[in-house]
Amino acid sequence: MNFQSMDYFVMVARELSFTKAAEALHITQQTLSAHIAAMEQELECKLLVRHVPLELTYAGEVFLRYAVDFQRKYYEMQREFGDIVHHEKGKLRIGVAYTRGRTIMPDVIERFQLQYPMIEIQVMERANDVLRKMLLNGEMDLIIANLPDRTPGIELLDFYEEEIVLFVSKKLLSTVYGENMQSTIEQVEENGDFSLFRDCPFLLNNQKDIAGRIGRHLMKRANFHPMIKAQSENMETLLDLCAKGIGACFCPENLAAKVLNEQQLSQLYSFRFDDTARYPIRFGWLEETHQWSVISNFVNKALDFGA
Repeated sequence: MNFQSMDYFVMVARELSFTKAAEALHITQQTLSAHIAAMEQELECKLLVRHVPLELTYAGEVFLRYAVDFQRKYYEMQREFGDIVHHEKGKLRIGVAYTRGRTIMPDVIERFQLQYPMIEIQVMERANDVLRKMLLNGEMDLIIANLPDRTPGIELLDFYEEEIVLFVSKKLLSTVYGENMQSTIEQVEENGDFSLFRDCPFLLNNQKDIAGRIGRHLMKRANFHPMIKAQSENMETLLDLCAKGIGACFCPENLAAKVLNEQQLSQLYSFRFDDTARYPIRFGWLEETHQWSVISNFVNKALDFGA
């Protein structure tokens, strides 16, 4: 048995499919099956129940725990010795939410790779609640997410503060409120009476997403049920619909600035809320004996650049 075989098994356990695991590993399905069968023969027990999807046996669950631990220690050893001999190369796996990746990653990666061209950046975009699990499972090296103040096993560092803003097009406000449009806008801005928008149609993000969750909370607090025109997990789609005057949209302010052009932004009103619409975005990485210098180098470049 070797580290390669363990890597193969970990991938099979994650994909629960020989076909998908072989594709991810860039090997043939026959080669992968042979490695798993050889491990089972060496361990004298079955690791997988071979139906669709694959299922880990109890022995497979136990072996996976050891394999992930060996894998993590092996990678940590490689990186520590890489730091000792100053080999600034390798693959940095970064997890980030879909919309946040669009907002911050291109500029930060460009800046980072100007100084570290031998580091491959693998960006994995997942829902915010999935990122922490993947980091703890060793599937990511660094995550950028809305993380709680204390997360066992993960080191945290504040990056920036994100704010959810309500965007509404001038066209939509004119259609809904007519000659009362300006007075409605002024009342909302001066008094924060969000309930005045109860007659306005809305575009909502998935409630598992931060924007969707905060938007629903704000509407519930204002004591009204929205008329929903569209729902989507893709915030860029909602912003485009918002700019067309289809509905009002709760969105991170920095994303709108990236996705929409100046002309589109000029046709939108934005409305801010209290501290409940603001939240910290943090870096998170595993607590380990040795922190890979590439992680700290990327974090420092991102902090220098700013969000």
